[in-house]
Amino acid sequence: MAELTRDPRRRNGWLLTVGGVAQSYVDTEDPLHLEFPYQRHTAVALHCVAGPRVPLTAVHIGGGACTFPRYLAATRPGSAQVVVDADGELVDLVRAEFAVDEVPGLALRVGDGREYLHTRATASADLVVLDAYERSSCVGGTVTVEATRQVARLLRPRGVALVNVIDVPGLSFARRVAATMTSVFDTVVLLVLPGLLAGDSNANVVLVGARTLPTEAIARLAGLTLPAATCLYGESLAGFHASAPPLTDDDPADGPTSLRPRVGACG
Repeated sequence: MAELTRDPRRRNGWLLTVGGVAQSYVDTEDPLHLEFPYQRHTAVALHCVAGPRVPLTAVHIGGGACTFPRYLAATRPGSAQVVVDADGELVDLVRAEFAVDEVPGLALRVGDGREYLHTRATASADLVVLDAYERSSCVGGTVTVEATRQVARLLRPRGVALVNVIDVPGLSFARRVAATMTSVFDTVVLLVLPGLLAGDSNANVVLVGARTLPTEAIARLAGLTLPAATCLYGESLAGFHASAPPLTDDDPADGPTSLRPRVGACG
């Protein structure tokens, strides 16, 4: 069941939950407002990679209420974006309530995200965002080695892949996704709220993959963001995923389902 709840703190703020788990937060009058910390960290990483207000060609696998595509359209006018989401009823709700079809340069489609990756031409995107969830569980088939190679094929030489992972304490699934990303991309950065690497709470983990990344710049700016993020790359990231096996089509896994209700997950 999908539910929209008005935020009493913000006149135009709406929280979208599915099955009792927060999926997206949208301020209908302020596309620059990113309620969930992981989205602010995602924005920081993107800012360090692509110059401000430079339009991008972006593919989003998993849409929620299209919070980040709205942000991208507002901060980088002229961007061309495709959002692919498998939940047709949710897409209909988002279209009806949030006027997504009026966002400049944004096309929202119902379909299988993994299949859509195969239809895209090589080197046809500057940005691919993987944020596909069923309730609170990451759709593991979108983050296997094989799927990640398809993402890398889509990216232009300076393109970037952004992956949102929500995990339970211990972060065993996030470690496997990190191992997957580092097996495909030359440079990978992980961003997470301080204390959650070894904490007792659910955690949103943002993984950024590319041929090359300004790792020190991302770490510096992420540390100044509210709330600040811990940044892992190089040896510290290798230590994080250590012996965790990459996800593959022969050995797939979905993200955990036993999350606490109303945890920010995607969108």
